Amino acid sequence: MNTDIEKVDPGSPDPETIARAGKILREGGLVAFPTETVYGLGGDALNPESSKKIYAAKGRPSDNPLIVHIADRKDLARIAAEVPESAVRLMDEYWPGPVTMIFPKTEEVPMETTGGLPTVAVRFPSHPTARALIRAAGGYIAAPSANLSGRPSPTSAAHVAQDLSGRIEMIIDGGNAAIGLESTIVDFTEEIPVILRPGFINYEMLKDVLGEVKVDPGILSENEHVRPKAPGMRYRHYAPKAPLVVIEGEPEKVTDLIRKYLEKAAAEGKRAAVLCSDETADSYERAAEKIRSGGAEQNGKNLCVMVSPIGSLTEDESIARHLFGQLRLFDEQNIDIIYSEAFDTPRLGQAIMNRLLKAAGHTVIRAE
Repeated sequence: MNTDIEKVDPGSPDPETIARAGKILREGGLVAFPTETVYGLGGDALNPESSKKIYAAKGRPSDNPLIVHIADRKDLARIAAEVPESAVRLMDEYWPGPVTMIFPKTEEVPMETTGGLPTVAVRFPSHPTARALIRAAGGYIAAPSANLSGRPSPTSAAHVAQDLSGRIEMIIDGGNAAIGLESTIVDFTEEIPVILRPGFINYEMLKDVLGEVKVDPGILSENEHVRPKAPGMRYRHYAPKAPLVVIEGEPEKVTDLIRKYLEKAAAEGKRAAVLCSDETADSYERAAEKIRSGGAEQNGKNLCVMVSPIGSLTEDESIARHLFGQLRLFDEQNIDIIYSEAFDTPRLGQAIMNRLLKAAGHTVIRAE
Protein backbone atom coordinates (compact mmCIF):
# COMPACT_ATOMS: atom_id res chain seq x y z
CA MET A 1 0.00 0.00 0.00
CA ASN A 2 1.23 3.48 -0.86
CA THR A 3 0.81 6.01 1.97
CA ASP A 4 0.03 9.53 0.81
CA ILE A 5 1.46 12.28 3.04
CA GLU A 6 -0.31 15.64 2.74
CA LYS A 7 0.95 18.76 4.53
CA VAL A 8 -1.70 21.25 5.68
CA ASP A 9 -1.97 24.49 7.58
CA PRO A 10 -3.08 23.10 10.97
CA GLY A 11 -5.33 26.08 11.70
CA SER A 12 -6.92 26.19 8.25
CA PRO A 13 -6.43 22.88 6.42
CA ASP A 14 -6.93 22.65 2.68
CA PRO A 15 -10.59 21.68 2.07
CA GLU A 16 -9.71 19.43 -0.87
CA THR A 17 -7.23 17.42 1.23
CA ILE A 18 -9.76 17.10 4.04
CA ALA A 19 -12.48 16.01 1.62
CA ARG A 20 -10.21 13.34 0.11
CA ALA A 21 -9.24 12.08 3.59
CA GLY A 22 -12.87 12.04 4.66
CA LYS A 23 -13.77 9.93 1.62
CA ILE A 24 -11.03 7.42 2.53
CA LEU A 25 -12.50 7.10 6.03
CA ARG A 26 -16.10 6.78 4.84
CA GLU A 27 -15.00 3.98 2.50
CA GLY A 28 -13.37 2.06 5.33
CA GLY A 29 -9.74 3.20 4.97
CA LEU A 30 -7.35 4.66 7.55
CA VAL A 31 -5.99 8.19 7.87
CA ALA A 32 -3.48 9.49 10.45
CA PHE A 33 -4.14 13.07 11.53
CA PRO A 34 -2.90 15.68 14.02
CA THR A 35 -4.61 16.52 17.29
CA GLU A 36 -3.54 18.83 20.09
CA THR A 37 -2.30 15.81 22.10
CA VAL A 38 -0.60 13.36 19.70
CA TYR A 39 -1.28 12.12 16.16
CA GLY A 40 -4.26 9.78 15.86
CA LEU A 41 -4.84 6.82 13.53
CA GLY A 42 -8.39 7.29 12.32
CA GLY A 43 -11.04 4.93 11.01
CA ASP A 44 -14.84 5.03 10.83
CA ALA A 45 -15.88 4.44 14.47
CA LEU A 46 -19.24 2.96 13.47
CA ASN A 47 -17.75 0.51 10.97
CA PRO A 48 -16.47 -2.66 12.67
CA GLU A 49 -14.22 -3.48 9.70
CA SER A 50 -12.48 -0.11 10.02
CA SER A 51 -11.75 -0.77 13.67
CA LYS A 52 -10.32 -4.17 12.78
CA LYS A 53 -8.01 -2.44 10.30
CA ILE A 54 -6.79 -0.06 13.01
CA TYR A 55 -5.86 -2.95 15.29
CA ALA A 56 -4.09 -4.71 12.42
CA ALA A 57 -2.14 -1.63 11.27
CA LYS A 58 -0.89 -0.92 14.78
CA GLY A 59 -0.40 -4.51 15.89
CA ARG A 60 -2.67 -3.51 18.79
CA PRO A 61 -4.41 -6.06 21.06
CA SER A 62 -8.08 -6.19 20.10
CA ASP A 63 -9.27 -5.86 23.72
CA ASN A 64 -7.71 -2.37 23.92
CA PRO A 65 -10.62 0.05 23.28
CA LEU A 66 -10.43 2.81 20.70
CA ILE A 67 -11.40 6.40 21.50
CA VAL A 68 -14.25 7.81 19.42
CA HIS A 69 -13.61 11.41 18.32
CA ILE A 70 -16.51 13.78 17.64
CA ALA A 71 -16.67 17.37 16.39
CA ASP A 72 -20.02 18.43 17.83
CA ARG A 73 -21.42 17.76 21.30
CA LYS A 74 -24.85 16.94 19.91
CA ASP A 75 -23.28 13.89 18.22
CA LEU A 76 -22.64 12.35 21.63
CA ALA A 77 -26.29 11.29 21.90
CA ARG A 78 -25.91 8.72 19.13
CA ILE A 79 -23.09 6.82 20.84
CA ALA A 80 -23.47 7.40 24.61
CA ALA A 81 -26.47 5.79 26.31
CA GLU A 82 -26.16 7.82 29.51
CA VAL A 83 -24.32 11.06 30.29
CA PRO A 84 -24.35 12.16 33.94
CA GLU A 85 -24.60 15.79 34.98
CA SER A 86 -21.03 15.72 36.29
CA ALA A 87 -19.77 14.84 32.81
CA VAL A 88 -21.75 17.74 31.34
CA ARG A 89 -19.97 20.10 33.74
CA LEU A 90 -16.61 18.76 32.60
CA MET A 91 -17.61 19.18 28.95
CA ASP A 92 -18.65 22.76 29.62
CA GLU A 93 -15.20 23.45 31.05
CA TYR A 94 -12.83 21.42 28.85
CA TRP A 95 -14.54 20.38 25.61
CA PRO A 96 -13.26 20.76 23.00
CA GLY A 97 -9.94 19.77 24.53
CA PRO A 98 -7.60 17.01 25.76
CA VAL A 99 -9.98 14.99 27.95
CA THR A 100 -11.69 11.69 27.09
CA MET A 101 -14.85 10.56 28.90
CA ILE A 102 -16.20 7.02 29.25
CA PHE A 103 -19.95 6.29 29.15
CA PRO A 104 -22.22 3.28 28.63
CA LYS A 105 -22.43 2.80 24.85
CA THR A 106 -25.42 2.61 22.54
CA GLU A 107 -26.07 -0.20 20.06
CA GLU A 108 -24.72 2.08 17.32
CA VAL A 109 -21.13 1.57 18.50
CA PRO A 110 -19.71 -1.81 17.43
CA MET A 111 -17.93 -4.00 19.97
CA GLU A 112 -14.91 -3.99 17.64
CA THR A 113 -14.47 -0.29 18.41
CA THR A 114 -14.86 -0.66 22.19
CA GLY A 115 -12.60 -3.68 22.60
CA GLY A 116 -15.60 -5.83 23.51
CA LEU A 117 -16.66 -3.55 26.37
CA PRO A 118 -20.20 -2.16 26.93
CA THR A 119 -18.74 1.34 27.28
CA VAL A 120 -17.48 3.94 24.83
CA ALA A 121 -14.62 6.41 25.27
CA VAL A 122 -15.33 9.79 23.64
CA ARG A 123 -13.20 12.85 22.95
CA PHE A 124 -13.96 16.21 21.32
CA PRO A 125 -10.55 17.50 20.15
CA SER A 126 -9.77 21.20 19.85
CA HIS A 127 -7.40 20.86 16.88
CA PRO A 128 -8.98 22.52 13.79
CA THR A 129 -7.65 19.90 11.37
CA ALA A 130 -8.94 17.03 13.49
CA ARG A 131 -12.38 18.58 13.73
CA ALA A 132 -12.56 19.29 10.01
CA LEU A 133 -11.64 15.68 9.26
CA ILE A 134 -14.20 14.28 11.72
CA ARG A 135 -16.95 16.26 10.01
CA ALA A 136 -15.78 15.17 6.55
CA ALA A 137 -15.75 11.54 7.68
CA GLY A 138 -19.34 11.59 8.91
CA GLY A 139 -18.94 12.69 12.52
CA TYR A 140 -17.33 9.72 14.27
CA ILE A 141 -13.66 8.73 14.01
CA ALA A 142 -12.14 5.96 16.13
CA ALA A 143 -8.54 6.92 16.73
CA PRO A 144 -5.82 5.56 18.99
CA SER A 145 -2.32 7.05 18.71
CA ALA A 146 -0.85 6.62 15.23
CA ASN A 147 2.11 4.41 16.10
CA LEU A 148 2.98 0.75 16.20
CA SER A 149 1.71 -0.75 19.44
CA GLY A 150 4.25 -0.34 22.23
CA ARG A 151 6.25 2.41 20.55
CA PRO A 152 6.43 6.02 21.79
CA SER A 153 3.35 7.94 20.70
CA PRO A 154 3.83 10.16 17.61
CA THR A 155 3.98 13.92 18.02
CA SER A 156 4.81 14.63 14.35
CA ALA A 157 3.87 13.27 10.94
CA ALA A 158 7.45 12.01 10.57
CA HIS A 159 6.95 9.77 13.62
CA VAL A 160 3.77 8.38 12.06
CA ALA A 161 5.57 7.69 8.79
CA GLN A 162 8.36 5.82 10.62
CA ASP A 163 5.82 3.36 12.00
CA LEU A 164 2.91 3.20 9.58
CA SER A 165 4.10 3.99 6.04
CA GLY A 166 2.76 1.26 3.78
CA ARG A 167 0.12 0.25 6.33
CA ILE A 168 -2.42 3.09 5.92
CA GLU A 169 -3.80 5.20 3.08
CA MET A 170 -2.94 8.74 4.20
CA ILE A 171 -1.06 10.84 6.75
CA ILE A 172 -2.15 14.46 7.24
CA ASP A 173 0.87 16.50 8.31
CA GLY A 174 -0.25 19.33 10.56
CA GLY A 175 3.09 20.02 12.26
CA ASN A 176 4.13 19.10 15.78
CA ALA A 177 1.56 18.32 18.47
CA ALA A 178 1.21 21.14 20.99
CA ILE A 179 0.76 19.02 24.14
CA GLY A 180 2.67 15.83 23.35
CA LEU A 181 0.86 13.50 25.80
CA GLU A 182 -2.37 11.63 25.17
CA SER A 183 -5.64 12.92 26.64
CA THR A 184 -6.73 12.51 30.23
CA ILE A 185 -9.29 9.69 30.51
CA VAL A 186 -12.14 9.95 33.05
CA ASP A 187 -14.59 7.08 33.64
CA PHE A 188 -18.15 8.25 34.33
CA THR A 189 -19.67 4.77 34.66
CA GLU A 190 -19.09 4.71 38.41
CA GLU A 191 -20.80 6.82 41.07
CA ILE A 192 -17.57 8.79 41.63
CA PRO A 193 -15.65 9.63 38.41
CA VAL A 194 -12.32 7.81 38.09
CA ILE A 195 -9.17 9.02 36.32
CA LEU A 196 -7.96 6.09 34.22
CA ARG A 197 -5.15 7.94 32.46
CA PRO A 198 -3.53 11.20 33.64
CA GLY A 199 -2.94 13.94 31.12
CA PHE A 200 -2.87 17.68 30.50
CA ILE A 201 -6.16 18.12 32.39
CA ASN A 202 -4.76 17.11 35.77
CA TYR A 203 -6.28 15.91 39.03
CA GLU A 204 -6.62 19.37 40.59
CA MET A 205 -8.33 20.74 37.49
CA LEU A 206 -10.77 17.83 37.46
CA LYS A 207 -11.43 18.15 41.18
CA ASP A 208 -12.25 21.83 40.79
CA VAL A 209 -15.00 20.93 38.30
CA LEU A 210 -16.24 17.58 39.60
CA GLY A 211 -15.83 18.10 43.34
CA GLU A 212 -14.94 14.46 43.95
CA VAL A 213 -12.80 12.34 41.68
CA LYS A 214 -10.77 9.18 42.24
CA VAL A 215 -7.50 8.06 40.67
CA ASP A 216 -7.10 4.46 39.50
CA PRO A 217 -4.28 3.16 41.76
CA GLY A 218 -2.74 1.17 38.91
CA ILE A 219 -1.78 4.12 36.70
CA LEU A 220 1.23 5.30 38.71
CA SER A 221 2.27 2.19 40.58
CA GLU A 222 5.92 1.23 40.19
CA ASN A 223 4.80 -2.39 40.55
CA GLU A 224 4.01 -3.81 37.13
CA HIS A 225 1.71 -6.37 38.77
CA VAL A 226 -0.68 -3.67 40.04
CA ARG A 227 -3.19 -3.74 37.20
CA PRO A 228 -4.84 -0.51 36.03
CA LYS A 229 -8.55 -0.62 35.28
CA ALA A 230 -8.28 0.67 31.71
CA PRO A 231 -7.37 -2.26 29.41
CA GLY A 232 -5.08 -0.10 27.28
CA MET A 233 -3.00 0.93 30.27
CA ARG A 234 -2.09 -2.70 31.02
CA TYR A 235 0.07 -3.06 27.93
CA ARG A 236 3.67 -2.05 27.40
CA HIS A 237 3.64 1.45 25.94
CA TYR A 238 5.89 4.27 24.84
CA ALA A 239 9.02 2.12 24.93
CA PRO A 240 12.25 2.95 23.09
CA LYS A 241 14.33 0.04 21.79
CA ALA A 242 17.01 0.46 24.47
CA PRO A 243 16.34 -0.39 28.13
CA LEU A 244 15.19 2.67 30.08
CA VAL A 245 15.86 3.07 33.81
CA VAL A 246 14.21 5.77 35.93
CA ILE A 247 16.31 7.12 38.81
CA GLU A 248 14.40 8.79 41.62
CA GLY A 249 15.38 10.46 44.89
CA GLU A 250 16.94 13.68 46.09
CA PRO A 251 18.19 15.73 43.09
CA GLU A 252 21.90 15.70 44.02
CA LYS A 253 21.87 11.97 44.74
CA VAL A 254 20.08 11.32 41.44
CA THR A 255 22.63 13.23 39.36
CA ASP A 256 25.54 11.57 41.21
CA LEU A 257 24.13 8.09 40.61
CA ILE A 258 23.35 8.72 36.94
CA ARG A 259 26.89 10.02 36.36
CA LYS A 260 28.24 6.79 37.85
CA TYR A 261 25.97 4.74 35.60
CA LEU A 262 27.16 6.71 32.56
CA GLU A 263 30.80 5.96 33.46
CA LYS A 264 29.98 2.28 33.92
CA ALA A 265 28.19 2.13 30.58
CA ALA A 266 31.13 3.75 28.83
CA ALA A 267 33.54 1.29 30.47
CA GLU A 268 31.43 -1.50 28.98
CA GLY A 269 31.51 0.12 25.54
CA LYS A 270 27.80 1.02 25.58
CA ARG A 271 26.23 4.04 23.95
CA ALA A 272 24.41 5.69 26.87
CA ALA A 273 21.90 8.52 27.14
CA VAL A 274 20.45 10.55 29.96
CA LEU A 275 17.01 12.15 29.91
CA CYS A 276 17.08 15.14 32.20
CA SER A 277 15.80 18.61 33.02
CA ASP A 278 17.40 21.83 31.79
CA GLU A 279 18.53 22.50 35.35
CA THR A 280 20.78 19.42 35.57
CA ALA A 281 22.03 19.16 31.99
CA ASP A 282 25.39 20.89 32.64
CA SER A 283 26.29 18.38 35.33
CA TYR A 284 25.82 15.48 32.90
CA GLU A 285 27.60 17.32 30.10
CA ARG A 286 30.69 17.64 32.29
CA ALA A 287 30.56 13.93 33.03
CA ALA A 288 30.08 13.16 29.33
CA GLU A 289 33.04 15.32 28.34
CA LYS A 290 35.23 13.52 30.87
CA ILE A 291 34.19 10.17 29.41
CA ARG A 292 34.80 11.32 25.83
CA SER A 293 38.24 12.70 26.68
CA GLY A 294 39.20 9.36 28.18
CA GLY A 295 39.20 7.60 24.81
CA ALA A 296 37.48 7.72 21.45
CA GLU A 297 36.72 4.02 21.18
CA GLN A 298 36.28 1.00 23.38
CA ASN A 299 35.43 -2.58 22.47
CA GLY A 300 35.31 -1.51 18.84
CA LYS A 301 32.50 1.00 19.45
CA ASN A 302 32.60 4.78 19.45
CA LEU A 303 31.98 6.03 22.95
CA CYS A 304 28.77 8.02 23.15
CA VAL A 305 27.08 9.80 26.02
CA MET A 306 24.00 11.63 24.82
CA VAL A 307 22.70 14.30 27.22
CA SER A 308 19.11 15.20 26.44
CA PRO A 309 17.47 17.99 28.44
CA ILE A 310 13.77 18.14 27.53
CA GLY A 311 12.59 21.16 29.50
CA SER A 312 12.68 23.10 32.71
CA LEU A 313 11.13 21.80 35.92
CA THR A 314 9.35 25.15 36.13
CA GLU A 315 7.81 24.67 32.66
CA ASP A 316 6.78 21.03 32.57
CA GLU A 317 4.66 21.57 29.45
CA SER A 318 7.98 21.48 27.58
CA ILE A 319 8.94 18.18 29.22
CA ALA A 320 5.61 16.66 28.19
CA ARG A 321 5.83 18.03 24.65
CA HIS A 322 9.33 16.66 24.00
CA LEU A 323 9.23 13.33 25.86
CA PHE A 324 8.05 10.98 23.10
CA GLY A 325 10.12 12.65 20.39
CA GLN A 326 13.26 12.27 22.49
CA LEU A 327 12.60 8.59 23.11
CA ARG A 328 12.33 8.10 19.36
CA LEU A 329 15.57 10.04 18.81
CA PHE A 330 17.39 7.62 21.10
CA ASP A 331 16.35 4.83 18.73
CA GLU A 332 17.72 6.74 15.74
CA GLN A 333 21.05 7.21 17.57
CA ASN A 334 21.31 3.48 18.37
CA ILE A 335 21.55 4.12 22.11
CA ASP A 336 22.17 0.99 24.20
CA ILE A 337 20.97 2.18 27.62
CA ILE A 338 18.93 5.19 28.80
CA TYR A 339 18.86 6.71 32.28
CA SER A 340 16.11 9.17 33.12
CA GLU A 341 15.51 11.47 36.02
CA ALA A 342 12.06 11.33 37.62
CA PHE A 343 10.06 14.44 36.79
CA ASP A 344 8.00 15.10 39.90
CA THR A 345 6.54 18.43 38.79
CA PRO A 346 3.30 19.86 40.22
CA ARG A 347 1.39 20.52 36.98
CA LEU A 348 2.02 17.54 34.70
CA GLY A 349 4.29 15.33 36.80
CA GLN A 350 1.69 12.60 37.24
CA ALA A 351 1.07 12.33 33.49
CA ILE A 352 4.77 12.46 32.61
CA MET A 353 5.72 9.83 35.17
CA ASN A 354 2.87 7.56 34.05
CA ARG A 355 4.40 7.49 30.56
CA LEU A 356 7.99 7.17 31.79
CA LEU A 357 7.22 4.27 34.11
CA LYS A 358 5.51 2.35 31.31
CA ALA A 359 8.34 3.15 28.88
CA ALA A 360 10.78 1.82 31.48
CA GLY A 361 8.77 -1.31 32.13
CA HIS A 362 8.56 -0.07 35.74
CA THR A 363 12.36 -0.29 36.14
CA VAL A 364 13.03 2.26 38.90
CA ILE A 365 16.14 2.70 41.07
CA ARG A 366 16.17 4.80 44.21
CA ALA A 367 19.27 6.97 44.62
CA GLU A 368 20.40 6.60 48.23
